[in-house]
Amino acid sequence: MKHTPMPEPLRQAVHQLVSEAVLNCQDVLSYTEPRLAHDWKRMTLYRATDASDTLDMASMLIAAYCQQHTDISPTTLASYLQTRQQYSRAAGPRESDRQEVAGMLGAPAPPDSDAPGQQSYRDGRAYAGNGLMAVPDEQRLFTEACLHGLRARLSDDLDSLDSYLPPQVARLARKVAEALDVPELATT
Repeated sequence: MKHTPMPEPLRQAVHQLVSEAVLNCQDVLSYTEPRLAHDWKRMTLYRATDASDTLDMASMLIAAYCQQHTDISPTTLASYLQTRQQYSRAAGPRESDRQEVAGMLGAPAPPDSDAPGQQSYRDGRAYAGNGLMAVPDEQRLFTEACLHGLRARLSDDLDSLDSYLPPQVARLARKVAEALDVPELATT
């Protein structure tokens, strides 16, 4: 296959969509904070699905380009799109999703060890039991701080970082925000 760069208009569209998805992800994190608890169910689901849909749009633009302008086979394109992993959220949470949450929250295990979702239950238990939920690792803290710092810098509201974030994330987010220069937009 010939190696060619992504066409510039497509590259710009993908960058725009990824940026939008990242800001939606930052909103998801924001709405998990206790100060915004009154709205967390609605807003985390809205923003998480907005991020997912936006990344789906980016994937479909790239796939459409590949389909129309390259010699990629439909089978290869389907494998790149990982269509076997696709699950429609319109169907709602699966049994495995419910079992994973049950495991995370310490609810009783499904009675049958071969029941659907048993592995998901064990995954949830391991996730909670290993402290992965309670003690965030450095990579997760840094990712959260970068997202919050970026949003604070873009909105020119660094003081918002102190109002609802855990102190360790707020400190790092402030450093990130302070390190970022706001680009001057070209005017014509």
